[in-house]
Amino acid sequence: MAASLICNNTQSRVSSVLNRDVKQLGKKFMFDANEETCWNSDQGGCQWVILEFPQPVKATELRLQFQGGFSGKTSKLEGSAKEGDLKHILDFYPEDNNCLQIFPIPDAPLVQRLKIVFENSADFFGRIIVYTLDILGEKIL
Repeated sequence: MAASLICNNTQSRVSSVLNRDVKQLGKKFMFDANEETCWNSDQGGCQWVILEFPQPVKATELRLQFQGGFSGKTSKLEGSAKEGDLKHILDFYPEDNNCLQIFPIPDAPLVQRLKIVFENSADFFGRIIVYTLDILGEKIL
């Protein structure tokens, strides 16, 4: 049974935060289960989120909820072992809306680090706004 792989020990990094306002728009708000808070990237070409899990995981599903008008268009998922080079896992193409979107990850790769790359955005300035981000799968002990 797939469950959320994101826990208190999961480390995250993002490409940018709008006006460096991490108190109101920082990365932690993607994981707080509050539908009124979000991560808001600054403007720019390619935005990304990196997740580092405390142990190896088999990722089976990516879940994202954007703000309409600020979604990723062409996006990809990359993964690796803890210190390894990132390898391409999946290309995905989110819709430009406010709905929770689910992207199955074929072949459930064994990884300890994932990078979600938003190569471009529905926003003219390249900003991305994410209300919810979750990775489902199983932890490997």
